[in-house]
Amino acid sequence: MVAAAVRWIGGVDGFLELIDQRRLPGRLIRLKCRDTKQLYEAIKTLTVRGAPAIGVAVAYGLVLAAQKFDVRCSVPDAFKRLKKDADCLRLSRPTAVNLSWALDRVIRAVGKVVAANPKTNLQLLRKIIMKEAKAIYQEDVEMCRRIGRNGQKFIKNGDGILTHCNAGALATAGRGTALSVMFEAHKKGKKFKVYVDETRPLLQGARLTAWELKQAKIDVVVICDNMAGWLMKQDKISAVITGADRIAANGDAANKIGTYSLSVLARGHGIPFYLAAPSSTFDLSIKSGDQIPIEQRAADEVRFLGKERITPDGVEIYNPAFDITEARDITAIITERGVIEKPSLKKIAEHFKLTGN
Repeated sequence: MVAAAVRWIGGVDGFLELIDQRRLPGRLIRLKCRDTKQLYEAIKTLTVRGAPAIGVAVAYGLVLAAQKFDVRCSVPDAFKRLKKDADCLRLSRPTAVNLSWALDRVIRAVGKVVAANPKTNLQLLRKIIMKEAKAIYQEDVEMCRRIGRNGQKFIKNGDGILTHCNAGALATAGRGTALSVMFEAHKKGKKFKVYVDETRPLLQGARLTAWELKQAKIDVVVICDNMAGWLMKQDKISAVITGADRIAANGDAANKIGTYSLSVLARGHGIPFYLAAPSSTFDLSIKSGDQIPIEQRAADEVRFLGKERITPDGVEIYNPAFDITEARDITAIITERGVIEKPSLKKIAEHFKLTGN
């Protein structure tokens, strides 16, 4: 299994260790983050990526922020500074909702203590932040296991599974969301093949997902992004399974650019399309995908392949990081709490009501 993409080393005075995903699969390099500025850059540059992994990382990022508190600082002032650091981290990537969800959760936990006893000491404040960050990490690990168990039934012997981008251990604190479904099916002895879109422009599928599946000894084939429809027509694809970065209240979902195209192709070929995502990826404050902010990334990600320029000088580049898959094209959403089939505003509301919000 892949080494932990995000992990905390030491106690409250420790540091955050990240696998530098920009260097994979060629080199496995671990970076040590010791302040929020360094973490912000790591998230912005995709050193660490994947909605759940980013959520865990920023929770620990507030532990790093608390390490910088001046010992002479009052607890209320320290809390104000913590919220300011959280707001800075919040700007690193706008689409993945887990980032804000994790920051808000830690801030709420600290806020309760400060409100109850504003004269508490900074040492206790740091311990509270660490405790909440650890809880988010541990819950993420368990979430991955449960998603895998809930979703493995959708993979059968002889299937060809198509996936896009990376929703594996590198994108979470555990063993992944979409890939956890495949790992669990493989664990149960099922024989199947996974087709991995290369996922332009940063090739997360070719570089990361294929690497993870190969390590797990799962039969994997990398394809170019524009080959998926032809494979479907040849009956090589039994199902599409991807992750998600934000899911609206009606089931519309943001995921890596190119996911929308796959959902339309799957519908046209009568192939089931599944999303695997934790409950923390749902943003019930957003009614539909039209309201999900789409991150625009640097033109050079498209303009260059490695160090080689591949577009003419003066040509405009459009580089959205995500697109929106409509709920009508999603067969089911696999969560750690269960499966939401044919997601809709009503079914998602009922799911959270039954399982607890």
